[in-house]
Amino acid sequence: MKTIKAVLTIDDIATGNTPLLVDYLTERGIVDLMFAQGDRLEKYPENVVYALKQGMIVGNHSYSHPNFAEISFEDGTEEIKKTEALLDDIYIQAGVVRKYRPFRFPYGSKGGDNKDKYEQYFKDQGFSKLDDRKIPYPWWKENDLDKDIDTLWTFDFAEYQMIRPGSGFTMEDVFKRIHDDDPPSGGVLLEDGSHHIILMHDHEETLAMVPDYYRIMIDHLLENGVEFVKPEFI
Repeated sequence: MKTIKAVLTIDDIATGNTPLLVDYLTERGIVDLMFAQGDRLEKYPENVVYALKQGMIVGNHSYSHPNFAEISFEDGTEEIKKTEALLDDIYIQAGVVRKYRPFRFPYGSKGGDNKDKYEQYFKDQGFSKLDDRKIPYPWWKENDLDKDIDTLWTFDFAEYQMIRPGSGFTMEDVFKRIHDDDPPSGGVLLEDGSHHIILMHDHEETLAMVPDYYRIMIDHLLENGVEFVKPEFI
């Protein structure tokens, strides 16, 4: 039997569907790392409180989801600070101690020419690095991703492409990505001995197109031997 371990990360919470998503993850025994947009925290605070009370970990995904390579460092840190304040308040509302402060750049865009400044900022401000020491891919270290404090990923379902007009992207394409043994980027998901950081999104638009899309994708991984492990930090 294959040994495949993965940390599940979910971007762009919260939505009106977040509690149902959390219930599904709890049913499957999955503790995931959710990255929240500040503007969505303000719109659905009770849904983030619910996620925290059910044991999920919630990190910072900026306030308005900009491309950090296209804004100034000052504007970027303001995006981060604003969401940090909201997250501190949400944790208090939930009655949950905030042990970790992970951050994920929108689009995985690490700030362009300001990348090093952001990494130093994360270090100075005490942000948390997801434990990535078991990721086996040479390219992870070759690109210094093992040193970066922000949280990237090794596999992206890319299900968000379904809501892009004219993309032609379907669930069949998601399954092709899952079973691709020579992906153009990232690691082979179903490779024996692999250890992944998986990216999924909480999008109501995707849910409208494919009801229960997250159940379909995650159940398929479970059926193919993927074991979801609790996020740990270093």
